[in-house]
Amino acid sequence: MTAAAATQKLGLRRTLRLGASRITYEVKTYFRQGDSVFFTFLFPLILLTVFSVAFSKGSFGTTADGAKVAAADFYLPAMLAVGLLLSGLQNMSIDIATEKSDGTLKRLGGSPLPVLSYFIGKIGQVIATGILQSALLIIVAALAFGVSLPTEPVKWLTFAWVFLLGVSTCAVLGIALSALPRSGKTATAVIIPITLILQFISGVFINFSQLPDWLQNFASIFPLKWLAQGMRSVFLPDSFKALEMGGAWNLGGVAIVTAIWLVVGLVACCLTFRWIRKDS
Repeated sequence: MTAAAATQKLGLRRTLRLGASRITYEVKTYFRQGDSVFFTFLFPLILLTVFSVAFSKGSFGTTADGAKVAAADFYLPAMLAVGLLLSGLQNMSIDIATEKSDGTLKRLGGSPLPVLSYFIGKIGQVIATGILQSALLIIVAALAFGVSLPTEPVKWLTFAWVFLLGVSTCAVLGIALSALPRSGKTATAVIIPITLILQFISGVFINFSQLPDWLQNFASIFPLKWLAQGMRSVFLPDSFKALEMGGAWNLGGVAIVTAIWLVVGLVACCLTFRWIRKDS
């Protein structure tokens, strides 16, 4: 091994080590911020509880053996997808925009911390909190609202790859979108409306098939619709795929569209991310 290769290897190890330590720091910081915990970590659970109680006397369909699909069954996959969006895109973009505004990124830019280590810390935090959030949603849905969880291993395998691809994509898009707000004070006013609109058009709060065809086609451009569809394929009866576009779960489409947005987010991060704003 040449001296240059050895130096490069040591540099990569140092970058990964610093990234791992940043994950621990970012997770601790996240849970110390009450507003972030409420509006990103607990908010999907609150919505699941509200919908499950409000529509407890209704039915959203039946399974093949005639069992009723309750509100909690119907909204669990939707809230799992929303959790990825809020923890990744919304929280990440607002958090980084705030760090730009208060000088945190400027101080980090003057330190030996590599940008890649910073990214590892941020994305690792989203993955860690996303796992905890999803586990909490599933446990509460099963214990408090009697949701029947899948028993087939292939269903949980689908959940795993949809979750990992979705949370990574939302985190990367959040980093890219952090360049949009002019300051940390305006970040929530800029980012939250975007995430709210995506939720309303992506079949989160109402059945996607009830939306107009043109709105379904428009929502299909964005990843949230596909993440919610992937989660529905795991937790809803197979008969519900008839309500999806094309009458199928289309997991291939879920993977392709989400992966495209992951690449778009990575490119946007490389083009837009700076330790400080250009106009600072």
